Amino acid sequence: MSMTSRVLLALVLGALVGLALAWGDAALAVRVADAVQPIGRLWLNALQMTVVPLVLSLVVVGVTTASDAAASGRTARRAIGVFVALLGMAALFAAIAAPGLLSLVPHDPALAAALGGALSGSPLEPVAAAAPASWADWVTGIIPSNAIAAAAESAMLPLVVFALFFGFALTRIGAARRTLVVEFFQGISEAMIVIVRWVLWAAPVGVFALILSVCARSGLSMLSALGLYIALQCLLYLAVTAAMLLVALIWGGEPIRRFAVAIVPAQVVAASTQSSLASLPAMLESANRRLGYSPQVTALVLPMAVTLFRITSPVQYISAAAFIAWAYGIELGAAQLAAGAALAVVVSLGSVGLPGQVSFMATNLPVAQAMGLPVAPLGLLLAVDTIPDVFATLGNVTADLTATSVVARRMPAAPAADSP
Repeated sequence: MSMTSRVLLALVLGALVGLALAWGDAALAVRVADAVQPIGRLWLNALQMTVVPLVLSLVVVGVTTASDAAASGRTARRAIGVFVALLGMAALFAAIAAPGLLSLVPHDPALAAALGGALSGSPLEPVAAAAPASWADWVTGIIPSNAIAAAAESAMLPLVVFALFFGFALTRIGAARRTLVVEFFQGISEAMIVIVRWVLWAAPVGVFALILSVCARSGLSMLSALGLYIALQCLLYLAVTAAMLLVALIWGGEPIRRFAVAIVPAQVVAASTQSSLASLPAMLESANRRLGYSPQVTALVLPMAVTLFRITSPVQYISAAAFIAWAYGIELGAAQLAAGAALAVVVSLGSVGLPGQVSFMATNLPVAQAMGLPVAPLGLLLAVDTIPDVFATLGNVTADLTATSVVARRMPAAPAADSP
């Protein structure tokens, strides 16, 4: 049985046990929830301990990788610019759409009480320094006065800003020394990924304890909330996918019908494999033969897109944070949403190559923390993340081909192309 199947099975079993206890004897349900609650906290704490070194190393390595790619030529620089612009648009869209859609759903106070009772007291609760109260506080808090203190306090936005400065500074020193430092941080990230995989091996136990504790207190409220989260993510992913067709029309100069038909084979592979890398051959075929883009452009841009660019990542991070805020009854201010959107773009560029479950915790945690939100519920969201992943991969592959169309617009076309 795969890890995903085991986690989903643990989620179902924990929910059933928690619901049975809640319906049978409320007092017993609370006692059992209190008994299993520390198990879930231990699992979450084990994930939490890897986040700061992992995010720091990913951003440093990601900056140097992107800088090296951009230095390789005009086409690569244009591609990097397109990637960042589209990621920023996706983050802005999610920051507006996710809270707006969730505001249409009535909030259940019992859910917030159950989450607070099941997950309170965890060190994963909001970090005060990461939740600025005003624009002035937010702006002055972007650059840390002490990077070590920012790391110790899990103040993710200033920590990532320091990592950006450090990464760009590495591109200005000698190649030999830069290689040594980058390899050091690459080693840190790989070691943290190994630890996360060890912790994820115990994910069924942690998820079982978390969902049992919450369902024993809230009944069906948590299950309906998870269904809402899945629906929200799928809807936003589909909206971003549709928006990419408009981007291809406006910035790529592609007729929507021609472009939509040409990319269908790549989308089919994406939906069936849930892997952008596995979809790369189909993307190259669609771009070269069906759309007629120059092979010199597609051979560079599409592999770069698979390596650096995942359009649905900022959408996932911000929608997950918005869902947590909704579940707890927390109103998100403009400063929190801006911090989350900015961090989501940066983190997504450095995390594309991570395995799915590793990526979920390593990227969603810092964004939620930067927005001043409780992050313990992410353990439950991890368990159901595989369901909307089909739509996420579909959006990523569509965005890869859209970015290629934008880059290729000013480049000479291939000598010949077959129409779909």
